[in-house]
Amino acid sequence: MSALPMPAAVPSPLRRPIIDAAFRADPYPSYAALREAGPIHWSEEFFGGAWLLTRHVDVEAVLRDAMRFSAQRTGGWVMQSAAARSELRDFQQLFARAMLFVDAPDHTRIRGVLNAGFRSDVLQQFVPAIERRVDALLDAVDADEGFDFMQALARPLPAEVMAMLMDIPVADRGDFIAWSDDLATFIGAPMPSLEQARRARTSLLAMSSYFEQLVPQRRHAPGDDLVSRLLRAEAAGDIQPGAELLAQCAMLLFAGHETTRNLLGNGLRALLADPVAWQRLRHEPARLPGAVRELLRFDSPVQYTGRRVAADLTLHGRKLCRGELVVALIGSANRDPMRYEQAERLDITRRPGGLLSFGAGPHVCIGANLTLMEAEIVFRRLLHRFPQLSLVDTQPRWSGNAVYRGLNDLMVRQARQGVAS
Repeated sequence: MSALPMPAAVPSPLRRPIIDAAFRADPYPSYAALREAGPIHWSEEFFGGAWLLTRHVDVEAVLRDAMRFSAQRTGGWVMQSAAARSELRDFQQLFARAMLFVDAPDHTRIRGVLNAGFRSDVLQQFVPAIERRVDALLDAVDADEGFDFMQALARPLPAEVMAMLMDIPVADRGDFIAWSDDLATFIGAPMPSLEQARRARTSLLAMSSYFEQLVPQRRHAPGDDLVSRLLRAEAAGDIQPGAELLAQCAMLLFAGHETTRNLLGNGLRALLADPVAWQRLRHEPARLPGAVRELLRFDSPVQYTGRRVAADLTLHGRKLCRGELVVALIGSANRDPMRYEQAERLDITRRPGGLLSFGAGPHVCIGANLTLMEAEIVFRRLLHRFPQLSLVDTQPRWSGNAVYRGLNDLMVRQARQGVAS
């Protein structure tokens, strides 16, 4: 495919590059400046050139409009150079088959197979097991001395829960977090390096190889898990064997891990930075479901996503050409003052309608209910067991991933005089 002509340069509203160390630590001042300057901007910092949408109304419209904005966007992303085209071909072929990156009718078909596994009634069956696992992880920490919440719970739990839904043996779960980290680094880089792509390839192929060995066993002894659902759909002709089947297995583990991990970390930090909010939840636990949604709005685990323009169009006076990339800035949209009153303030009593942290439209996150359920369980157990929890370090170390905003660590401690009520 020949290179697309670059749009006429549009000056950045910022005097510094958009993506720098300050942005990676706190992107919200940059988002505010972009929104103030206008609803759409061209930036060459994202994937070699992309249109940035800053406001809630436009981000939501693009995510809902699958006819004009395509999710099929992995080709140029993976195959950035001639050297990469042959080396990464197998990575691209597998990556591009994942439900995240396909349009209707394939997306509709694949999603229809998996939807039943994420129904609320199905997920509720896992609540006792998740609660037990959360308690076991918390039993292992020394809250009085302080512990790293990310390493103790936020990192391992989401991968273990998704493995539980897929009925992956406990002994086999250790590698999934490392594989997920490599994929997240690649997806989260505005301009992925060849080395990042190579690591992501190695990890995605390792995931695929694992499932290639698991699938024959599950065919012989199927259950009600997500892998068995995919295999029954394969037998019915609703899922294609080979790459399509393996891609769904791998991406379920990855996507289910990244969003939940960062919601747990970002959310706990935001709550502990506002002790009034933490204590209010302690005394008014019925507010927890709404508070989790507000935490998603306030500091979204997924900061942006991309779409390709399916046909030439004009948006806010700018001509967008077929094949160009549009970056929908979810983190900016969630703090748009035209959509939310006092949008820069955390308000656990808020009812944040129109929340875009899980996306919108056909590609809205299939595991949203699972993520919300896990977060409510974790925060409820923390509030009960460690009611006087506080931050040890008020200067967090962020991962630096521009897409998957999250913490490297989060040191917390229970005040010694705290007594659970």
